[in-house]
Amino acid sequence: MNTVDAVVYVVDDDARVTRGLSNLLAAEGYEVVTFSTASQYITFQRNDRVSCLILDLELPDINGLELQRKLADTQGPPIIFITGHGDIPSGIRAMKNGAIEFLTKPVDSSQLLDALQQGVIADQKRRRGLLESASLRARLASLTPREVEVFRLVVSGLLNKQAAGELGITETTMQVHRGRVMRKMQANSLADLVRMSSRLGIHVEA
Repeated sequence: MNTVDAVVYVVDDDARVTRGLSNLLAAEGYEVVTFSTASQYITFQRNDRVSCLILDLELPDINGLELQRKLADTQGPPIIFITGHGDIPSGIRAMKNGAIEFLTKPVDSSQLLDALQQGVIADQKRRRGLLESASLRARLASLTPREVEVFRLVVSGLLNKQAAGELGITETTMQVHRGRVMRKMQANSLADLVRMSSRLGIHVEA
């Protein structure tokens, strides 16, 4: 039984398939929202919740792979493809483009539920990453221009004395700035600060 507050979107034009999947997934504790076309899914206002998308390969309006491409830059949910045809090239393309699984109808329930669990975990991880990135950017924005300079010099590997020389300040003042940077960025070590700079895209000279 699913214990995560997750919603599963199902896009398939076969009413029997959507009905069967809805019953299966509802029994596992998922909220299920179904669509018969890609266009319906695209225009639907999704809730900001952990989710996964079960997508038919062949749809009335556009191909499922085309919908996957359209959704690539929208921070959409992980995708599980289902198809009535064992199309190996399509399956390879779907997986290369990030799909969780590519299943052939009639879909094996245990395989689908396993893939769905992977998708939910992947979406949880993605969401945590987004929150962490937003928090890091907020911390960086709290630094003064001088502290940003100190941040860059510290993560570039310079010692306090060397960084102080670069900035034309005393080593004691440099230590004060460094302490403020560590505190504001909530870094416990230099290694923490270096990892943060990487995630923030702060490029430093080797």
